[in-house]
Amino acid sequence: MNTDKKKMSLTGRVILGMLLGILTGFIIRSLFADTGFVHEYIVNGLFDVGGKIFIASLKMLVVPLVFVSLVCGTSSLKDISTLGRLGGKTVLFYLVTTALAITLALTMGTIFQPGAGADLSAATTFASKEAPSLGDVIVGMFPTNPINSMAQGNTLQIIVFAILFGIAISAAGKPGERIAALFVDLNAVIMRLVALLMNIAPYGVFFLMAKLFTGLGLGAIYNLLGYFLVLSATLLLHGLVTYSVMLKAFSGLSPIVFLKKMEDAVMFAFSTASSNATIPVTMETATKRLGVNNKIASFTVPLGATINMDGTAIMQGVATVFIAQAFNIDLTMSDYLAVIMTATLASIGTAGVPGVGLIMLAMVLNQVGLPIEGIALIMGVDRLLDMIRTAVNITGDSVVTCIVAKSENEMNVDVFNNPKAGEKDEEVHFHTLKQNS
Repeated sequence: MNTDKKKMSLTGRVILGMLLGILTGFIIRSLFADTGFVHEYIVNGLFDVGGKIFIASLKMLVVPLVFVSLVCGTSSLKDISTLGRLGGKTVLFYLVTTALAITLALTMGTIFQPGAGADLSAATTFASKEAPSLGDVIVGMFPTNPINSMAQGNTLQIIVFAILFGIAISAAGKPGERIAALFVDLNAVIMRLVALLMNIAPYGVFFLMAKLFTGLGLGAIYNLLGYFLVLSATLLLHGLVTYSVMLKAFSGLSPIVFLKKMEDAVMFAFSTASSNATIPVTMETATKRLGVNNKIASFTVPLGATINMDGTAIMQGVATVFIAQAFNIDLTMSDYLAVIMTATLASIGTAGVPGVGLIMLAMVLNQVGLPIEGIALIMGVDRLLDMIRTAVNITGDSVVTCIVAKSENEMNVDVFNNPKAGEKDEEVHFHTLKQNS
């Protein structure tokens, strides 16, 4: 007798977990605001611990996945010049998308004027960390101790070491072939681990959303409604329109198919608010669902999670205009151009630095002579907007990945156009787990 029932898709389960988490958070905030037991054992106990375990599990996979998959991809390149061409294309597209993002943000902020009439006199002082110079970042890309780089999760250093290690494997002849085969097997095991983790994602998302919306004060959103709406609209416009136009123009691929297949990765990015934590899911989506060869995805996805910050650039553009309007400071066209240049270059110059979004914004404000104190007020709604920014960031990473893969003839278009691609293997694997348990 066939007992299998049609299961809800992963995206459906993640969305359900998200909605239930948001609803649970609002219920607790409304009905149990003064109940110590609920906050101590459920909100700060179950929800907090469950959410942190989920995030930790995602981050656990980042270093081995980035290192192993990038070694696999680099070692499979027979011509080293291919790597230079691949890197040049990827960085160029990332810089272009960031420049487009900040330009769109400045345009939207100027048209809708979210800061007109705002009162920032109550803003507290914001102390910004000093951003490293571009030279320091370039030197810092090369690890003195690769093991320490992996322990600290320094993505840029891991990428550089993995590329050099992969090139050495490719040039080592027979010994290199044996090591390459080992890494291919390791990569397959890690990707299976990613598939396992994705099955518990709805529960992790529920915990994260419930904890967030239990403590989220909606008053902050009401006070900054203009800023919130303009920034959200700009993020959605860039994520849905700009990327769709680029994908169609440079690869000929269907934006509708692409966006449908990005659902899982977008949900993960939205709930975790971390591009790095979402790397395993983005890699899985790019290779299994979108048909990108691992040798391309293993390079473009981790690099994009590190230096491609379109969502953050949009926040800087809207925030810059908002703060200028709120303090009644007029920006000239040269100021706008300076913002575009500073934000675009800062996306690489501050790569991998904690609190990167606020550091970049402080750099931009300093560049055009705006008061940094304005950052303190918009921080009230930054957590929720950060979730949207991260979803936009990983969508941009995947668009560039597809464009570069298509230009290098390293993309299986049949897999891209197959709506079920990448789903069947997961279902078979989960059924096998059940039978063995």
